[in-house]
Amino acid sequence: MAALYEGYTLCGLVPAQTLSNSGIQGVETERDSDHVVVTDSERSVTLYKVSDQKPLSSWTVKQGQTLTCSAVYNSQTKEYVAVTDGKVIRIWKEEDVILDKTFKATVSSDVWRVHCVPGGQPVVLFQRGAVRLLESLLSAPQQSVEEVLAQEETIRWSTNIVTESQQFVIFTTEQKGENFLYLQRLNPNTLQRYRLEREEPGLCPLSFSASYRDKHIQLLYLYPNGHVYQSVVSLRSPGTDDGAQALPLPRNLLLGLAVGDGLLEAASALVLDEAHVAVVGVPHPSAGVGKDFLCIWNTNFQTLQAGKEMAGKIYGQLWTYSNKLFIPHGKTLSVIPYECPKSSLAAALGKLRQAKTEESKALASVPSWNNILHGDKAQPSRTVETRKTRTTRKTQSAPSLTIDQVLGLIKTAPVEEVERLISRADVQDLQPSVGQLASTLVSRSLADLAFYTPRILAELVHTQSLSHSVCPDLVLLALEKKDYFLCQLCLQFFPDIPEAVTCACLKAFISMPDVDAEKASLEPESVAFMETLIAREHGKGGLQNGFSSTSCDEDCSDALSGGDTVIKTRAEKEEKPSTPPEQICPVGLHKAVLL
Repeated sequence: MAALYEGYTLCGLVPAQTLSNSGIQGVETERDSDHVVVTDSERSVTLYKVSDQKPLSSWTVKQGQTLTCSAVYNSQTKEYVAVTDGKVIRIWKEEDVILDKTFKATVSSDVWRVHCVPGGQPVVLFQRGAVRLLESLLSAPQQSVEEVLAQEETIRWSTNIVTESQQFVIFTTEQKGENFLYLQRLNPNTLQRYRLEREEPGLCPLSFSASYRDKHIQLLYLYPNGHVYQSVVSLRSPGTDDGAQALPLPRNLLLGLAVGDGLLEAASALVLDEAHVAVVGVPHPSAGVGKDFLCIWNTNFQTLQAGKEMAGKIYGQLWTYSNKLFIPHGKTLSVIPYECPKSSLAAALGKLRQAKTEESKALASVPSWNNILHGDKAQPSRTVETRKTRTTRKTQSAPSLTIDQVLGLIKTAPVEEVERLISRADVQDLQPSVGQLASTLVSRSLADLAFYTPRILAELVHTQSLSHSVCPDLVLLALEKKDYFLCQLCLQFFPDIPEAVTCACLKAFISMPDVDAEKASLEPESVAFMETLIAREHGKGGLQNGFSSTSCDEDCSDALSGGDTVIKTRAEKEEKPSTPPEQICPVGLHKAVLL
């Protein structure tokens, strides 16, 4: 499954007053994956080394001048390019200190963006839709620039993609509620224009993201109602000279994200790879109102793979470079490393089998502590074996239930009926919605103190389709119910439990009386493993933590006492029978297992 790792702050922000403005225009990659160029909304461009979270250089335009597009790095010439006041193109090197003394050229029309990606030449996109290679533009800065867009048509988003043999500038526009996609091919210059299908009246996309795959451009866009669509544009399609004729652009609904009451205002969806999308500013399906999350969704299987709560205001901005997400929130620009393993149904359900080693084979089923300790052949747990047999028997005699039927009854039915319902359902059919099942069960358990289904929750955790980010309240619910078996399973199977939750578990285990711990039902093989460890330590007859109360008593008897010197000879000591040091385990067996 995809994962979001612990993030860190790259720099602080000075947000503008508007909801959608973080004070940052753009984050662009520089010479390698560890360097980025951050352009603020006013006057400054800063080069950061990401791993050190440290600025290396910074450049500022004069008072009264404004940066009107984010700076980019030209790896071919090792120069930076930016635009001030709409028409002034500035170019400088890292060793330059004062921008006003570096190269600048004034062009004849306002610039929307300068784009530059590794392997491509810098290109300039003008606000009226014209595109020029930077080199050819600078040869005659005052050359006339055509108007590609219609009246009242404005650019909303743009990017640059380099394929094996071509370079493309892609941008979207809006005109009177209609949205269009332009695909500008360079050398030779051809233009394709498409009309996006209308969403609900008055709704325009909040964000766009594009990627190149298999000779096609994949366009991803998010609407305020939580709908994430994908449109595919073939690069083999013949372009026109002016793009006047807008072709209809088919779309597919990839995700229908729940947005709660109202519509999204500042949100973004970003393509990570062919099967994963990062989304920010959309409510987490299991979290309460008022919390903002960064999430990774698997679009192939409609599953939430990872989630991380982001403190402070979300501005709907998101960038990614080299498996790192850059996200402004509150008053910081954070860097969140992530990982997206190859997508498959097995991986999406947490059931990916890797048969290369005996250890990885054990991970495909319930882990065997005996296997870890002795290298014995892993034996399937009787609980799992019984569950599989029961599921097979039930599904042969009863029809499968739909997930909607199951979720609907979970919200209202008594515990006994819910347990019968889940035991009747075909687990294989329910696995793609394990996260929804667990979240619904946990939500009702928190709201209704009389409702709790420990066996079902344990079975759902055993599927390995869950993680803490998918169902963040599960571990704390288990602690509240003193369901230590479920806590043990979560700690065993969840790869993303936050430190605070781990600490809460440790505090609960340490403070629990040994008598209560011994009553807890735990995974049998883990108990057997701990028993073996304790027996081994007893057999050694050595010291526990380097301490022996017996030897301490003997040492004390050798001390000075009451002002009289008591001297024992070696012979007197040897006459006293020696008692082997007592082995004392600091906690009981079950508490040791949990710790």
